[in-house]
Amino acid sequence: MSPDRTRTLVLLSLVLVACTTGPTLASSGGSLPWESPLQQIRQSITGPVAGFIALAAVAVAGGMLIFGGELNDFARRLMYVVLVAGILLGASQIVALFGSTGASIGVSDERAGEGA
Repeated sequence: MSPDRTRTLVLLSLVLVACTTGPTLASSGGSLPWESPLQQIRQSITGPVAGFIALAAVAVAGGMLIFGGELNDFARRLMYVVLVAGILLGASQIVALFGSTGASIGVSDERAGEGA
């Protein structure tokens, strides 16, 4: 292959790459492709259905560990896994029981009126 033909082919491929990546790089930076599925997962594991599933898992696992009698090692470990999964799923509801609603940073209304 001649050097002129190689240069032309390289130049043509560079122009092709530059033309095809331009729209991709110029897309709006508002959201990343994985944000929407992660948002749906967050809504699923913090919703009311997840709270009821977590409550049932904790109740069943706790009942099995307390009243289950002789459980073999595998069943006991399985109940521990279910218990921990129930607690993790219901963590937001457990925190809400203590009156916490999330991070609140700011000045209260009384202090805002003082002109601090």
